[in-house]
Amino acid sequence: MRPVLGSGRFRAWLAAVASGAVLAGVAVLGLPATPGAVVEHAPLAASAPPHELAVRRLLAQRAAAVRAGDEAAFAATVDPWAPAEFRQRQLAWFRALAQVPLAEWSYRLDATTEPAGDSWSPHVVLRYALAGVDSVPTTRPVAQSFVRRGGSWYVADDAGAHRWRGPWDFGPCHVERTATGLVIGHEREPVERVARQLDAAVRDVTEVWGPGWDQRVGVLVPATREELLALVGPGFTAEGIAAVAVADWVDVAARRVEGPRVVLNPRATEELSDAALRVVLRHEITHIASRAYTVDEAPMWMREGFADYVGYRDSRVPPREIAPDLVRYVRTSGPPRGLPRDEDFHQADRQLRLAYQLSWSFVRHLAQRFGEERLVRLYHRVAATGAPDQTEAALREETGLTTAELTRGWATDLATTFG
Repeated sequence: MRPVLGSGRFRAWLAAVASGAVLAGVAVLGLPATPGAVVEHAPLAASAPPHELAVRRLLAQRAAAVRAGDEAAFAATVDPWAPAEFRQRQLAWFRALAQVPLAEWSYRLDATTEPAGDSWSPHVVLRYALAGVDSVPTTRPVAQSFVRRGGSWYVADDAGAHRWRGPWDFGPCHVERTATGLVIGHEREPVERVARQLDAAVRDVTEVWGPGWDQRVGVLVPATREELLALVGPGFTAEGIAAVAVADWVDVAARRVEGPRVVLNPRATEELSDAALRVVLRHEITHIASRAYTVDEAPMWMREGFADYVGYRDSRVPPREIAPDLVRYVRTSGPPRGLPRDEDFHQADRQLRLAYQLSWSFVRHLAQRFGEERLVRLYHRVAATGAPDQTEAALREETGLTTAELTRGWATDLATTFG
């Protein structure tokens, strides 16, 4: 998840996050062959009521206008009798989204409710993909209410307590394309700063992980704390977070990840040096690259330690500066007797930082002792399970040593490095 910001310095403790917004029952298809092409869902039954047919046509018109960048056609979908503020907000939303390159944008209507007179608020799902980033589209809920004016239906409102919001919901977007992805934000300087580092970060991660991932990344640079929380989900606090790796849906068995994004804290691009930002990007992109192989129950010490290892690899940051809390721990209490537990990653402040630093140092020890190729094989095996006995078996089979033996060797290494 995130490096900590404070006193002009940063310390990485990041975690892969899968957002909980999963839409049950939504059929997900592969990307169309032609970017921006309409994806047809199941055909309407001939007996579909008129209001359902009309709203489906309205949503298709609205999606086609977005894909074509046709503002007049989009404006024609908005209730002409709605308050001027709403109509202006709709046009501002359209103009912000028009700056974002899309491979797909379509809507699905689940007509499980009936209109209340001339108003209707059915369940609507957005299906979209960022061009040059998403190998498969993702789905998100959108809050839209419709109103009938005479014989026509229009969008009357877009407010909802649980609606999903993308960067285009927070103002005009500035977008930078790179060879390996997109950076989307609102202010030119931070977006361009991240874009300058993105391709190198993807290359550095691939050098360790290997080419077996999309090697394309979408990075979001929110401008406010409100936007950050909207993009990463309500379960996270913005305090001390420099970046988060999120995904809308993960199916490890199918190796499918929908909507993977790196989301940066606005403070990250303001306070971090270029070197620190590079570490943050590499760490988060490691989570993106490995997410399709990582079950939610995988031990945190491997998930976070591996991402930190890749993040700091070749950074020239001395180990004592990477892990100052670990230095203090070793000097006052001696080497640790075991690996961090998953619950240690849900503590506060120094205890949490120590868990991340212990994980980084153990994975670094494995890489130095057994090589990166074996470390990656070990990650694949450990990340595929949350069972302690299977983790123990993977460590023993890949290294020839038990966890206890590995821990003793690590402790000796720590005493030499930090003692």
